[in-house]
Amino acid sequence: MDAKPLLSRRAAAAIRRLAVDLLAIAALLAVAPARADAQQQLGSASGLPLPRYVSLKSDRVNLHEGPSKEHPTLWVFERAGLPVEITAEFETWRKIRDSEGTEGWVLHSLLSGRRTALVAPWKKEPILAYASDRATAVAKLAPGVVASLRRCDGAWCRVSGEGFDAYVKQEGLWGVYPGEKIE
Repeated sequence: MDAKPLLSRRAAAAIRRLAVDLLAIAALLAVAPARADAQQQLGSASGLPLPRYVSLKSDRVNLHEGPSKEHPTLWVFERAGLPVEITAEFETWRKIRDSEGTEGWVLHSLLSGRRTALVAPWKKEPILAYASDRATAVAKLAPGVVASLRRCDGAWCRVSGEGFDAYVKQEGLWGVYPGEKIE
């Protein structure tokens, strides 16, 4: 007598994906602060603060719907150095958000701790860059330019990139929190 499988392969795969999603949600709930005024949340896998900014390590990074390669690819990033914000962790996966609000999961090995920022991606006109935080403007940086964050004092950031090394008002950057200090 032949035994029939209880579930089709497709149904079994769907149940496995659902189980992974439920585990990810449980992990997120387990590390959530008990009170709104609790200390900063730490990632369950890395022990680092959540949320936090990082950058993409590779020119090709697949953004998945869930924390596994079995989940569909939602988007493919093609810009190494692009800043993204990690908002959650599940084992070797990180949930990220880009400057446009697109969210999904990537393998942690495709991310770098190197801090970068996008120059005012929400503006249409260039922003001014200065030789120092109190000098006259030396350049105009177009929206969407990726810059390496060298230092921020909470109001100004020293940024550098291809052909520039200057100071920009921190409020004109995506990839650094308001008032954040970076040494």
